Amino acid sequence: MPPVTILGPSQPGGVYVLRVTAAEPLMVRFGRFAGGRAVELPAGDYLYVGSARGKRGSATLARRTLRHATRSGNKPPHGLRLLLLRALMDVELADSRMARPQAKRLRWHIDYLLDEFGVELCAVLLIGGDAVSEERLAARLAADPATFVPAPGLGASDHPGATHLFGLALSPQSERDDWWARFVEWVEEGRFGFVGRRLRPDIPA
Repeated sequence: MPPVTILGPSQPGGVYVLRVTAAEPLMVRFGRFAGGRAVELPAGDYLYVGSARGKRGSATLARRTLRHATRSGNKPPHGLRLLLLRALMDVELADSRMARPQAKRLRWHIDYLLDEFGVELCAVLLIGGDAVSEERLAARLAADPATFVPAPGLGASDHPGATHLFGLALSPQSERDDWWARFVEWVEEGRFGFVGRRLRPDIPA
């Protein structure tokens, strides 16, 4: 399954799902979440649901997801960042001015996970427009028997009572890959009541 999938319509705002892999078990402090206590995360894949509804600037899908693919300080960006930029440029949601990572301060819960060296952003699903909400995507993931919640409320500081960061309780890696492919197909086939038109051919890794 190619690592970047962009579904229509071609609009600057929308929702997204990040697939993140932790090579080893981690203890991560997510800022002030849980009083600053570290959250235990087993090795494996994690899924984060987010939205970027802006029409310009840092609140667009392109800027937001490229920011996620960037680490703070002088740390190297995630390997997927260049491929993500290329995919966004293909559908005219980004341009070459976004090639250079901007300085990043840790803000959202997901920032703390993505800043870990043992963690890699390995796939991104972007859905333009307003047809799908992050709440609906998060509810779908929460109901999936293959997922688990590392800590209630994690990743959803703007949505009290919700959780937007999930673990994928599958092994080996091939099963997690198959699950991701099915999930992308599920969204694309219109299980939300719309047909997720694919904007561009996937760019292979």
